[in-house]
Amino acid sequence: MTKKYSFLWALKTWPEIEAYLKTVDTVILPCGAIEQHGPHLPVDIDYYDAKYMAFEVAKACQEPKPLVLPAIPFGVSYHHEDFKGTLSVTNEALSKFVYDLGMSLAKNGVKKIIILNGHGDNAPTLSYAAQMINRDAKIFVCVDTGETSDVDVSAMIATPNDAHAGEIETSTSLALRPELVQMDKAVDATLSFGSNFLDFDNKRGVSWYVRTSKISESGVMGDATKATADKGKRLWDVMIKNMVHFVESIKNTPLEDLYQKRY
Repeated sequence: MTKKYSFLWALKTWPEIEAYLKTVDTVILPCGAIEQHGPHLPVDIDYYDAKYMAFEVAKACQEPKPLVLPAIPFGVSYHHEDFKGTLSVTNEALSKFVYDLGMSLAKNGVKKIIILNGHGDNAPTLSYAAQMINRDAKIFVCVDTGETSDVDVSAMIATPNDAHAGEIETSTSLALRPELVQMDKAVDATLSFGSNFLDFDNKRGVSWYVRTSKISESGVMGDATKATADKGKRLWDVMIKNMVHFVESIKNTPLEDLYQKRY
């Protein structure tokens, strides 16, 4: 196996995985979704981006690098179902799948699971699964849905409530796969709500849920017309750098210290 792919779980033999897990106890599990992303972006954005980021983060980590698992393509996307192309699984199905996977990883000797979530509405379900894995396998499990970079990302864009297929995701897509972005169909669908506590980018905001079609005719939540490839590259650079720092801190901290700090 070439060094470029040496951290990909799926490309190793079982003896190679057994040997590798004696040097590092940390894995990254990318989780995404297949769902509408407006009239200008493909439906695989959350899946592709989670998979891409996991690979780039592991590649940038110091040796021994964390192992990257195959990405989970489907997520909890019922709120986008009014737009064709969206494929959704239930909260119960996703949480049980991730729980079973986590328990299997623990049996392999993995001690730390970092779930890299590319779809915001997976977060409650993944956090529940992480909690149950921690309870039953007594290993470290966490979910990052962008928290390691949210503050930086917000400072780099102009659109308020840019939650879906807007300035951020269109920019990051232009940076990676410009041939799949139809900018002539990009729209400004900037959102405004009746209460500031409902704003997606309000640090004092609450979690709430709504079907996308109730607040957006296009499926976009943000301003896709403000997107640029240069902005997307800068966003990726920041997100990957911050996530590498986080993963390294988890990978290099003994499990007992993580427990002491967290619990």
